[in-house]
Amino acid sequence: MIPQLITAIPGPQSLALGQRLKQVESPTVTYISDDFPIFWKKAQGSWVWDVDGNQFLDLTSAFGVATLGHRPEAMIHTIQEQSELLVHGMGDVHPSETKVELCEAISTITWGRWTGESAQTLLMNSGSDAIEAALKTAFLKTGKNLVISFKDAYHGLGYGALTHCGSKRFREPFHEQLQEHHIQLDYPKDADGMTLLKQQLALVDASQVGAVLVEPVQARAGTHVPPVGFLPLLREWTQEQGACLILDEIYTGFFRTGSYFACEQVGVVPDIICIAKALTGGYPISACVGSLEVMSAWPQSTGEALHTSTYLGNPLGCAIGVTAIKTFNQAQTQLQIKESCENWKQVLNNYTQHPLVKRIKGLGLMWAVEWDEQAVQKKHQISTASWNIQLGLDLLQKGIITLPEGNHGELLGLSPNITIDKELIEWACKQIFAT
Repeated sequence: MIPQLITAIPGPQSLALGQRLKQVESPTVTYISDDFPIFWKKAQGSWVWDVDGNQFLDLTSAFGVATLGHRPEAMIHTIQEQSELLVHGMGDVHPSETKVELCEAISTITWGRWTGESAQTLLMNSGSDAIEAALKTAFLKTGKNLVISFKDAYHGLGYGALTHCGSKRFREPFHEQLQEHHIQLDYPKDADGMTLLKQQLALVDASQVGAVLVEPVQARAGTHVPPVGFLPLLREWTQEQGACLILDEIYTGFFRTGSYFACEQVGVVPDIICIAKALTGGYPISACVGSLEVMSAWPQSTGEALHTSTYLGNPLGCAIGVTAIKTFNQAQTQLQIKESCENWKQVLNNYTQHPLVKRIKGLGLMWAVEWDEQAVQKKHQISTASWNIQLGLDLLQKGIITLPEGNHGELLGLSPNITIDKELIEWACKQIFAT
């Protein structure tokens, strides 16, 4: 099966909805033009249908969320079953049974697997929320407010998370409102980067550092996979300095990089891990998870939670999360993940010598195509950023949904789900590299 297009892209109904949305949504949110966007109507597996009835192949997993594919049968069954019982509760006052089950499941797949001990969780609504809960936790644990983060990092856009964002375009409009209690270091991409990082760490006044916040693989910045010694170096440094190591695995978690969590590939156990996205496959729930030692820094509740929200531990979302974890734990699912990761690696490897490709980087189900600036300039007379964005529009015309990556949208990101077979991967890559 390949995409089935029955109208011009975008179709008339998408165009009409774009004009309606333009009148009622803040202009900073959705980019709307004559050739973008399509408005989604439904999705299943690897496929998305728009409001005009066109069928598209999704190579984004909807921002890396639908690792198991859109609308897995087990999750749909859970939604139907739970919606007949309870869809909202009082998460920090009168919790639901599903909240207990999700926290237990998260404990089992993190510290339960890593050390045989229990973990404790703060349930949130978004990735940014989880990051901010982690920063609070680290401060309570260490009493030190300085945070080390990394250039090009993306941790969400709430004010606490935005403080540690490595992208100027997100930070600069709000710079005067942001707290300057962070140090940004260079994210290493090779051996020279590791040498530089060691030099930078040596110059830090570690007595003030309460946390190091880091993505094991930088996603939005362009799928930067660091040297294998990177996380072990940070783990050793934070232990020596009495700081918390916070891993942002919001994107990389749940087999996006081929393992349950990216940190497992280098044998690093953090103090705090933040997860979301594939945790529920679409429902807005995230989690800040820490060891018992670290989470004990929070005071016991006396009836009013020190950190909470109206939708904390939403019973519907928790039920979906439990089902998602059960699905990920199944041997059949893990075999499918392994096969899908290998298929993408094999097919993409066929294009590493493409005349416009500088390199194809990534791992698991997380890839980016970095274009050669000189080759693109010579053939298309435009920058890689401009050409890559145009490529995304051209692929949409062919029925393929992709996303640009990098600070200027200069890389093509590929974050597929596990339901795409090798034949379809080969077809999609032919379209991508047919330039």
